[in-house]
Amino acid sequence: MYVVKSPLSDANLKTVSEALQGALVDLVDLGLVAKQIHWNVVGPRFRSVHLQLDEVVGTARTHSDTVAERAAALGVPPDGRAATVAVGSGIGVTPEGWVDDGTAVRTLVDALGAVIVRMRERIAATGEPDPVSQDIFIRITADLEKHHWMFQAENG
Repeated sequence: MYVVKSPLSDANLKTVSEALQGALVDLVDLGLVAKQIHWNVVGPRFRSVHLQLDEVVGTARTHSDTVAERAAALGVPPDGRAATVAVGSGIGVTPEGWVDDGTAVRTLVDALGAVIVRMRERIAATGEPDPVSQDIFIRITADLEKHHWMFQAENG
């Protein structure tokens, strides 16, 4: 079997791979949370929130692929399995059933906030060992913070 070799030292690879795996889990879960609420949102702002949620899903999916491919490029097999995501995500519980538009927005504000905090920790952790991965985390955080701002503005 072919094994990809990382240019990073073992210690740096451990730090970076943990950051990449954590980011992958958070992004996969964020995409699932946004899609779950997308399917179940109701209320006067249904259409705008419904469409806004799909934007978050797109962002989460795009960035999760980037993170997973970065891990693979460093010789670390990414793990996006449901059981791994369920255990490792930093996002709280998503409401069941129909979700009124105000609750939907608050849930996304909370979910995005949780992921952003963890992404900023990853930015700090990867600056020295791998600026390339750090750059990925910076771009992800910028996109998530934009969504976070827009959802916060949605509820005034």
